[in-house]
Amino acid sequence: MLSELQKPLSSGFNAKSESSDVLKEIDLNGKIAVVTGGYSGIGFDTTKGLVSAGAEVIIPAKRTEIAAQNLDGIVAKENIIKMDLGDLNSVSKFVDSFKENYKKLDLLINNAGIMACPETRVGNNWESQFAINHIGHFVLTNGLMDMMKDVDGARFVSLSSSAHSLTGILWDDIHFQENQYDKWMAYGQSKTASSLIAIEFNRLMNDKGVSGFSVHPGGIVTPLQRHLENEEMVALGWMNEDGSLSDLAKNFFKSTSQGASTTLWCATSPDLDKIGGVFCEDCDIAKRKSEVDESLQRYFGVADWAIDTEEANKLWETTEKMLLSS
Repeated sequence: MLSELQKPLSSGFNAKSESSDVLKEIDLNGKIAVVTGGYSGIGFDTTKGLVSAGAEVIIPAKRTEIAAQNLDGIVAKENIIKMDLGDLNSVSKFVDSFKENYKKLDLLINNAGIMACPETRVGNNWESQFAINHIGHFVLTNGLMDMMKDVDGARFVSLSSSAHSLTGILWDDIHFQENQYDKWMAYGQSKTASSLIAIEFNRLMNDKGVSGFSVHPGGIVTPLQRHLENEEMVALGWMNEDGSLSDLAKNFFKSTSQGASTTLWCATSPDLDKIGGVFCEDCDIAKRKSEVDESLQRYFGVADWAIDTEEANKLWETTEKMLLSS
């Protein structure tokens, strides 16, 4: 089943809206936010934006020293806490620490992730992109949900990608144990999962006044591309052979500040007070792919499989079973 709310609002913002535009009249004083990967790329600009609006931001970070350097003068050092999404004991430890030190959580933003990396196994022989982008975030989200119940205006934002359009969940072989590993299919599946977790979260928490949103931030050159060789980015149409941005990238790619804007819009916009369980892009609710010009469907709009409530519920339950057997 697909939400009837999955249609643009005409928000007044666009693909190139800056974080400062989205947050212009937003007051987050007294709000507590957790942002994974909030010290690099669009995560850094997300953190900076939330702090500028008055929020206290906690950063779970795999590389705490780099996070402290990047966020010096923005986030207090004691708010940067060790956590590795590929190590579920580390995630659980962070959850316990947060619960000991805080009484509520207003904003949870699952921003961290890896993309198109060589085949790697973590945890219970899990494919690493699904494990880090989805399972690690699932444990974090599941652990912190109680801290968001009945918190006025609390929201969860999960970062997906246009790559979700590559595939739905590969139910018969999620971890590529039967079929040959394909780094892009693995990434696409993990980003579909990143959307579905927000859809099911919203269903579970909506009657408690809490909303969930998934976000495609747009095309941005960030450290996420670290596993890609230049020739592959040329083949994808992102780069010229001399390493400069292609015309396609110049037209569609965003700065990191512009890339953070949709996340910040979903986290704070009063226009979304009665709305949740939707996929957003370019600071608005996205169109379904069937409503987007066919030549642009690879980059814009949301595939039905990423917002299907039955798929979302199935993924939530499947992930719980994976954790029980690990």
